[in-house]
Amino acid sequence: MKRLTMLIMAVALTVSITGVAAAQDCPRHPMRRAVRQELRVRQGMQDGQLTRREAYRLRMHQRHIRRMELRARADGRIVMRERIRLNRAHERQNARIWRFRHNHRVI
Repeated sequence: MKRLTMLIMAVALTVSITGVAAAQDCPRHPMRRAVRQELRVRQGMQDGQLTRREAYRLRMHQRHIRRMELRARADGRIVMRERIRLNRAHERQNARIWRFRHNHRVI
């Protein structure tokens, strides 16, 4: 019984650690937030939901966020204030992408 309990606890610990590691926004993770946003812009261009000018503006905002992130990482780590600022910038960008893609203009 004790061995079974220890085994269940070990499996639960492993699963929880793996879940936390997978949920973090790792810079080498292929589907991090900025990459997903860029994919949404490309898809909007292909679907005809975005004009060239709208896509350009979204890409410039994306570039600004990327540069903010690089400046934040310059000292080797991102402190909580920088993380909050980056998160807000990504949220605003998400709203911009949604607004531009859903403005009922067809190209």
